[in-house]
Order: sequence, then C-alpha cells, then structure tokens
Amino acid sequence: MAAKNQQTQKPNKRKQFSSTKTDKDGSKSKKPKLLSSTPSSANPSNKLLKKPFNSSKPKREHPTHSKFKKSESGNDNKELTKRERRIQAKELAEARKKKRKPHYTLEQELASLWEKMRRRNIAKEDRSKLITEALQKMKGKIPEIAGSHVSSRVLQTCVKYCSQIERDAVFSELQPHLLTLSCNAYAVHLVKKMFDAASKKQLAGVISSLRGHVASLLRHMVGSVVIEHAYQLGNATQKQELLMELYSTELHLFKDLASIKESRLIDIISKLDLQKSSVLRHMSSVIQPILEKGILDHSMIHRVLIEYLDIADKSSAADIIQQLSGPLLVRMIHTREGSKIGMLCVKHGSAKERKKIIKGMKGHISKIAHDQCGCMVLVGIFSMVDDTKLITKIIIRELQTTLKELALDKSARRLLLQLLHPNYSRYLNTDGLASLNLTVPSLSSKNESEIKSKKLSRDEESSKEAAKSDIPEENLDEESTKEVATTDSDMEATESGKSDTPEENLNSAEGGKKDPSLRRRELLVNSGLAENLIDVCIENAEELLTSNFGKEVIFEVAKGGSDGILHPTLDEKLNNLHEAIAELAAKPKSDESEEEHVLENFHSSRTIRKLILDCPALASTLWKKSLEGKCQLWAQGHSSKVVSAFLESSDSEVRKVAKEELQPLVDDGTLKIPETKQSANEN
Repeated sequence: MAAKNQQTQKPNKRKQFSSTKTDKDGSKSKKPKLLSSTPSSANPSNKLLKKPFNSSKPKREHPTHSKFKKSESGNDNKELTKRERRIQAKELAEARKKKRKPHYTLEQELASLWEKMRRRNIAKEDRSKLITEALQKMKGKIPEIAGSHVSSRVLQTCVKYCSQIERDAVFSELQPHLLTLSCNAYAVHLVKKMFDAASKKQLAGVISSLRGHVASLLRHMVGSVVIEHAYQLGNATQKQELLMELYSTELHLFKDLASIKESRLIDIISKLDLQKSSVLRHMSSVIQPILEKGILDHSMIHRVLIEYLDIADKSSAADIIQQLSGPLLVRMIHTREGSKIGMLCVKHGSAKERKKIIKGMKGHISKIAHDQCGCMVLVGIFSMVDDTKLITKIIIRELQTTLKELALDKSARRLLLQLLHPNYSRYLNTDGLASLNLTVPSLSSKNESEIKSKKLSRDEESSKEAAKSDIPEENLDEESTKEVATTDSDMEATESGKSDTPEENLNSAEGGKKDPSLRRRELLVNSGLAENLIDVCIENAEELLTSNFGKEVIFEVAKGGSDGILHPTLDEKLNNLHEAIAELAAKPKSDESEEEHVLENFHSSRTIRKLILDCPALASTLWKKSLEGKCQLWAQGHSSKVVSAFLESSDSEVRKVAKEELQPLVDDGTLKIPETKQSANEN
C-alpha cells in the first residue's frame, strides 16, 4: 500500500515544478522554475536557489579572460619554435635523470671519453691517457656505477686496455661486491672480463668467494653465466670445489671433505661413507629448480646431471629422463656431458619420449649435425630408434638439403658414415664408440635382472615339463632358449605399439629392438638418402676426393657401403659415379695448371688407391678409361701408389688386366711394389 501511495503522489510533486501556475482568481502567470513566490529580500537564503540546476558544469568565461590573453613576455609554448621546444624537452629530461641517477653527470663524462678510447685507429699512448683519466673519475665509485648500462661498458674497455696495476686496483675495488654484480644484467659482462684478466691467485680467490653461493647462482638466469665462466676457467681442483657444493650438505658445509682427489661422485660417496639417500635428496633439491627454470645451457649442470643419473634409483632416473626428453635437450647437447645425457635419454627413453626428442630437434638438425658433440646424439638416434618413418620425416629430410656441406664437414660426415659403415673405429673415435655404449646403471640393471630371472624361471619350468613329458636332457637348452627368445620379443615390442607392457617398463628400452641391418637399410636406401648422396658425389667428385674429410664419404659411397648395402638397388648410379671418377683421372697431366691432378693430390691419390684395392668394379672402369697405355706417365710421385695398387689388388681379374703393362715397369725399377704384397697376391 505504501508503494502505491508513493506512486500516486509522484505526479503531484511534479506539478509543483511546472512552468505555469494558477492564481486564486483563475489567471495564469508564468514564473521561472524553482523560484520562490516571495521576494528575495524577504528571505535572503533564497539567493542560493538562483543558481542553475546543474551546478557541476563550469561557468563559461568570456574569451577576454586573462588566461586567453597572450603573455607579454613572449615565452608561451605557442610562440616557441620546434627547435626551442625540443631543447626545452631535453632540458626537462636531463633534470629528471639527474634526480633519478646520482652519478648521471659522471656517466656522461665517461661516455664521451669512451667514444674516444674505443676507436681502432687511436694511438696506444692516447688511449692509456684517456683510460687513466676515466679510472681517476671512477675511483671509489666503481661498485656503484658498474651496474649501469653506460659505465659498465666503459669499465670493460678500461679493464681490457689498462695496465696491470690499474687492473688490480679495479679488481680489489670490485671483489667485495662480485656476488651482487654477478646477478646484474649489465655488470655480469664486466665480471666475466675481470675473470679473464685475473691472475691465478685472483681467480683462486674469486672461486673461493663463490663457495656457498653456487647453487643459488645456478638457479639465477644471469648468475649462472658467471658460475659457468668461473668453472670453465678453473683447473681440475677448482672445478671440483665448485661441484662439491651441489653433491651433498656435508661437502657444502665442511671444506676439508671437499678437498679429496676423487672426481666421480660414486667414488666420493664410497670413500667418505656418505649416505646415498641424503646425497640424492640434496642433489634433487638443487637440480629440480634448475630444470623448472630451463637453465640447461651450461656444462657444469650437465656434469651434475651425469653424476646424478649414475647413482639415481630407477624412478628418479626415469623422472629426469622424462623431464629432459623434448626441446630442452637441444640446449644441452653442445657439450661433451650434454651429448652423453642426450644419448642416455634416447637409449632409455620410451617410444613417446623418443618421439618428443626427435620432434624437439625439428628446425635445428643442420646445426646439431655440424656440432662436434651434438652430431653424436643424431648418430645414437640412427643406431637405436626403430621409428624410421619419423626419423626420415624430421631428420633425413632436413639433411638431404645440405648433403655436400655434411660430407665436407669434420663432424657432420659422421652421420653419413655411420649409415654407410656403422661403428667403424676409423670414423668414430674411442670416446664416440664408448658413448654409444653408455647406460644408466639403475635402468639397465632392471632389464638384465628381469631377463635373467625370466630365463631362470623358464629353465625351471622347461625342466619340470621335460621331466613330465620325458623330453631328453640334451634338448632342454634348446627348448628353454626358444621360450626365452619368445618372452624377450614380447617384452621388447614397444616401438610398434602392439605390446601390452605397462608404460613404466618402456623407460628402460635399452636401444632399438629392430634388426640393425633392416633399420639401416630403411634409413639409408628406402628413404632416398643414398640416391641423393650418390648424385652429390657425382656432381662434386673432384672436391670430395681432394678434401680431407669428404674423401671418406665418397670412398664409402663408391664402394657401395659396408656389406654392399647399396647393391644391387643402386648399381646403375654407382657405375655413373665410377665413370665420373675415371673421367677426372683421365684428364691430361699439365704442369701449367694451378690445380693438382687427382692422381697426384695427396688425399685423392690415396682414396683412389683404396678404391682400386677394395672395389674391383671401379678398378676395371678406371683402367679402361684412364690408365691403360699411360702407366709410364704416372709411375712416379703420388700417382705411383695408384698404379701399383692394380698389382697389389686381391682380385685376380684386376691384376690380370694390368700385369701385362705394369710388369715391365716393375722389372726395370720404374715402379716399385713391396715384395711382401706382390708375393702374397701371387700366392
């Protein structure tokens, strides 16, 4: 009811504000709104009602108001030119910077000196004067201004060119503040420069001052660069001192324990009788924040991860491999320890994790292949991963665009040679072959123990069944071997996706399960890589033969690869390559030409000699097209090794073709052949 009464009363209130009112006599009179009917003199307070209803609006003022009048002084912004306004704005900015930066004036003076001292064509005396002047201006204020964008650059130039006495003075002033400066984005470059210029005593003092702060600096994006730089510059003892803090709380607290000579963590644990579980907990607390932040570029972290995987239990090692499997791994494989971690992830990772690793390398394959350490991870992928379609799609397709560069590169050629002649000690050094056989102890022992236990249980079951079914005792081993082989094949069918093995068991895959020769054929021949490689060898035969590294690639291709993997699929292409090499050898010998003939060049003559000894098809083509009737010309110098190879060949047909022409040269002493080789071939 109250609401209804309010609604009915509203119109009555509005009538009071109407512009027309009726007098008592009935006549209408017009009055302004909100004006009282009584005169203003009777009620002085009614003066307030004379204001407009919307009092918030500002009162419009006449253009002749004082603020619209032009200033008599002529300093108004409207009268200033563009140049004057720029100068005025610059002065205001300078004033603000002076208030904000206490050493702003000093920085400006140093910047002007720096522009002069960093010139290349300046005299040493003039530069030393400018450096001395700059250091005098900075004396006592170096730690305060070292973090500045400008003055840190000036200090770097001063440290680079100043005298040893001046450098020591700067070092002594900065040393108490090194930890603070190490986390500054600008000062970090100065700190690195100071490390490079430090004496052995100063560097030892710096590394000693970092003790207790290694773990915290490694977690810092900027500070980790300083720790890594100190680690690279230190000797073996100093490196060990930095690493000890990351291994155990005891080693972190007690300096005497950290001075032992053992370098491997497992040896340190056994010598000091440390608790392995506490070491793992401490290392996990150090490693996990680093992995979460993705600070994985430094060799020091790679060393810690290798040591951790060496002592970790199955679940911890599998967890680390799972976290690293992906794009993060690409940032690690440029160091020796990092490439080892990469190969361990490939070897022990599941099919899903291997797929992540390979996909994470997409777009970086060429750079990884040319890296001395990174190429070994690709070699490991070629040797262990069974998903050849994925490797072909991501890795080989990218490699096919730069085959010539790969063949001529010292590191990248290993990828091609691993497919052409796998695990050959001539192409992979001892360290490379050893890294392919690396394993994580906790993950590899799992497979071995499971296989052994399964084999023992199968042997027991087979012996019981044999006793029941009267199988002869000599056939027991045969039956048990068959059953164990079936079990192993069931366990190892992980890559195809048909296995019912739980995912946790996939973490210890221990390399590929596919037949190595089949995997190699799929990657080299079926993918089209070999065909493209032969075409590249035909087009660049001379350059590859005379190259120190390319000669090995063209030798393996021309030979057909180990075990004749390129035969008979690519026989026609190989014949074209043999003819291309023969055409190069058939070129006339000329003393005027600047380029060496392929039969006289050091690298190419030895490569062609090896091909004659190992590839009879090329030897016959070369003889018919290049050397027949011309042996007298090539019987001396480096080319004599090529000619004599025909008589040293183990193939009787090759010896028979060349003997008629070469034997007279041997008899008159023009061509020399070791008697042992000649007699061995005749026998």
